[in-house]
Amino acid sequence: MTETRRKLTTIFCADVQDYTRLMGADEEGTLAMLKRYRDAMSRLIGAHNGRVINTWGDGLIADFASVVEAVRAAVDVQNELAGMNAARPADGRMLFRIGINLGDVIVDGEDIYGDGVNIAARLQASAVAGGILISNTVYDQVRNKVAVGFDFLGPLVVKNVADAVPIYAVRIGDDSSDAPLAAATAIPPDQAGPAQPGSRLNARSRKTFGILVVIAVALVGINLLSWRGVFWAAWPLLGLAILWATSWVGTQTRIDRRLGMLAVAGLGFVAINLLSWQGTFWAMWPLLGVAVAGGVRWVTRGRSRP
Repeated sequence: MTETRRKLTTIFCADVQDYTRLMGADEEGTLAMLKRYRDAMSRLIGAHNGRVINTWGDGLIADFASVVEAVRAAVDVQNELAGMNAARPADGRMLFRIGINLGDVIVDGEDIYGDGVNIAARLQASAVAGGILISNTVYDQVRNKVAVGFDFLGPLVVKNVADAVPIYAVRIGDDSSDAPLAAATAIPPDQAGPAQPGSRLNARSRKTFGILVVIAVALVGINLLSWRGVFWAAWPLLGLAILWATSWVGTQTRIDRRLGMLAVAGLGFVAINLLSWQGTFWAMWPLLGVAVAGGVRWVTRGRSRP
């Protein structure tokens, strides 16, 4: 009989998005591609001192003694696979979803079991193609040790686990500001807690918005109480609006942040033109510059992403 014991470890789960569709289109080609991609993944996992525990179908599970190395391995995997996918047509790319959790597991021979594994598997299933989701236990260990960004997505409900698991998306790629990010199924609105990713402002954005609203109300109050026929508060209010819009764009996971910042700049020029209106719409020239910059960004982004 094999010995059963427990240990604290970092669980890494991965599988292929739309694997059934790929198999339906080309079984032999898909299997050959899966082998190449999984070999690359196994090599990178080993390079970060991880251990591949099992593979099944299109899935893979590994564990790491180091949480930091597990996240670094996941980022390296997604970056290398993105390069491998770059030369393939959009509908023929093999995109993996990765979930990482730090938890206590049962070790039975070479296999591991328990809630720690279940949570990692649910994170993997909730990630978008090419994305990485991590649990709060992983985030607490790596947030100041890995050179990537993170986006808090709220709590994830996991079957047979009593408490929802706070989760984070890892920003990956050569430009982490707009890399593919994971999205998960959060607690429904009628069960309280943070909203689904992208549907409402996250905690940081809500706090910033609240502070700016207080400042805006104070400025309007001062303007009205010292009224001299001029609504001068419009200018600082515009500045506050631009500040909040910039902060909001920086928290989003579903949009290209650079394009979002260009949109904010364009709207800012229009607002300044209107507030200082003297019969000329001079904002058309900076808007043209913003449009050109946005077009260049869109084209270069499309070429650099799988």
